[in-house]
Amino acid sequence: MSRVSARMPPTQAESVIKNIIREIGQECAAHGETVSETLAAFMVKAVVLDPSNGFNMDRTLMKSDVQKLVKLCVSRLLDSKNPSLDTIKMQVYFDMNYTSREEFLEEHHRILESRLGSVIREITDNRACTREELESLYRKIVSYVLLRSGLGSPTDIKVVREATAALQSIFPQAELGTFLTLSKKDKERQLKELTMVVTGIRLFNRDCGKGGEGIDDLPAILQEAIPATTQHIDSQLQIAQDQAYRYTAILETVAKNPLLSMELQPYMLKEALYNMRQYETFLQIILSDIITCAQEVEMMIKQLGAQLEQLKMTVKSKTAVPTSQVFPIFIALSNLWTSFQDETVLISVLSNLTTHLEPFLGAHELLFPEKVMQNLLDGLTVKTDVCRMKEHMDRVRPVDFRKQEWLFPETTANFDKLLIQYRGFCAYTFATTDGLLLPGNPAIGILKYKEKYYTFNTRDAAYLFAESPENYIDLIKEKAKKNAELIQLLELHQQFETLIPYSQMKDVDKHHIKPITKCESSTQTDTHILPPTIMRSYEWNEWELRRKAIKLANLRRKVTHSVQTDLSHMRRENCSQVYPPKDASTQSMRESSTRVPRPQIYIAGLRGGQGKITYGVKVNLTRAVDET
Repeated sequence: MSRVSARMPPTQAESVIKNIIREIGQECAAHGETVSETLAAFMVKAVVLDPSNGFNMDRTLMKSDVQKLVKLCVSRLLDSKNPSLDTIKMQVYFDMNYTSREEFLEEHHRILESRLGSVIREITDNRACTREELESLYRKIVSYVLLRSGLGSPTDIKVVREATAALQSIFPQAELGTFLTLSKKDKERQLKELTMVVTGIRLFNRDCGKGGEGIDDLPAILQEAIPATTQHIDSQLQIAQDQAYRYTAILETVAKNPLLSMELQPYMLKEALYNMRQYETFLQIILSDIITCAQEVEMMIKQLGAQLEQLKMTVKSKTAVPTSQVFPIFIALSNLWTSFQDETVLISVLSNLTTHLEPFLGAHELLFPEKVMQNLLDGLTVKTDVCRMKEHMDRVRPVDFRKQEWLFPETTANFDKLLIQYRGFCAYTFATTDGLLLPGNPAIGILKYKEKYYTFNTRDAAYLFAESPENYIDLIKEKAKKNAELIQLLELHQQFETLIPYSQMKDVDKHHIKPITKCESSTQTDTHILPPTIMRSYEWNEWELRRKAIKLANLRRKVTHSVQTDLSHMRRENCSQVYPPKDASTQSMRESSTRVPRPQIYIAGLRGGQGKITYGVKVNLTRAVDET
């Protein structure tokens, strides 16, 4: 609509659009149909986009154009037997009531904080002085603790007594004077801490069998509610898929037989198929969130058991325990229980959302009773999506394409995370059969074209689409203009940016996910292409240079010594060379000999005599050398 009123000032264009929406709402109300402004606005855009209605997107709306637009919108909104209208209503309802898990929990906590705002102000702004005023303030703190923790009603006397006893054990009434002297932010912070500790104490007492009045067994409730909700959604999902398979089987036959197409045109089979496929998509989104809840609950139950066991080991039978040991565990218990409460609310909201989607399927019973469906299905084979994929497993040969890029599971690391165009339906089949939805088979190969990814139900369809992608993309866009519900069903929000639903806004960034391709490759590097220029003597460390300088300076006063011992001389390799022994003899001119005289010395008188003194006489009888 912004393009329709491009020549108007923004404020004037908005005023015209609001008047049109208001007039549509009044016309529908006069016929007994209540229409929300969101639904009316979506219908206005859908009617303007439809080329068969003859609205020019590049000129200003005249008064006659406005009247025609209102008339067409009211006519479509009052058509109670049109599956297309049911699909649009379903999309608008889901878009207005569904948020992601993170956003829902954030909004839930914000609402709880806003509801407690008045109670907090009564406590933080209190200027109690007398004993009665202090007692009244203490009772307000107990009520705040109960309201914030959600463990019991502040009007239940048993719950109040238990909470008061837990609070007095950590925050006696005598400390109110100190509390009143704190700043407002410090008061709010202390109130939150007191709430978490009191909650942890009550949960611990409940586990020990000594309290827990008014505390529901949330883990047990969730363990019972999650499987029941999952089973209900699974059954609804199975019913929707079975019905979609039946519509697909009929439409497949119609696509091959033009005469049959004329006969079945009033039945609006394609619109009914779109309705079922959209319902199936929403159920899968809800089921995915519930599975996430189940995983979170399973993990939290283990953590709760571990925290309680740790607390029991810390406390045991002691009469007093340091707060530094038990308070962190009490706070952890409180945070876990808050998470249990969040999961409970989330499961309830998702379950209600599932229930409120069912009324948008009413046209199927009116248009296609069981007898009509049996007649239409006579002689046909109803195939599931899985069966269709198994029938056509012939893969695309990338060598057949020079300009197109094809992705396969074994060559793409994030193959399962790629955002497939048209919600995974075959683009070629949809374009050539005037809107038949058949699931694409990624195993055949995913076509990457202009940073977008397409799947096909057969190899032939993939080859034909790859020859002229732009032609088929334009055909799909024109088909979506005639059936506005396809814009959200096939996620065509990039082509129609003014119609981006909230539930798909978070998926816009996924278009930037690029495939991570895998392939076998090898590289070889030549060793030392250039002559080495490594300076072995280079040192970057200044202290190493100093160490070497000191070492060289000390060498000037040193002498090198070497010592070899009997133990060490065999420890190194030695080699020597000798001449081998040989026999040799010599001859002289004459023979001669020499002899040394033998010494002959005698001593006489050693035997003694008659006197006391002995006198010895030495007699040398050795012959001279020349006498020998």
